[in-house]
Amino acid sequence: MPIQKILLVDDSKTELHHLSELLSRKGYAVRTAENGDEAMRRLADDKPDLILMDVVMPGQNGFQLTRAITRDPRFVDVPVILCTSKGLETDKVWGMRQGARDYVVKPVNADELLAKIHAFD
Repeated sequence: MPIQKILLVDDSKTELHHLSELLSRKGYAVRTAENGDEAMRRLADDKPDLILMDVVMPGQNGFQLTRAITRDPRFVDVPVILCTSKGLETDKVWGMRQGARDYVVKPVNADELLAKIHAFD
């Protein structure tokens, strides 16, 4: 199934705006959430085809939220790409262990991100 709807989860309004613009210009329907609670509400309202998840957020961090989403039977088929400034190999390994299907380090390279999204089409 082609990726059409993307949920962006990031506590930075600047990052949400930047990524929303990039993805909208490429034809994706983008919804945003600034924290874990809002992300879970958005998921319940309208299941996305893919989630781009920040890691460093107040409250529930992206690792915890990814684990919760990927272990929920309703969302187990929704791939999560972690999109974070945490670029250490240990962070990537931990993120993948939480259920993420891919990992992108900020600042995001648009071509790299789009290629990773297309890999799920």
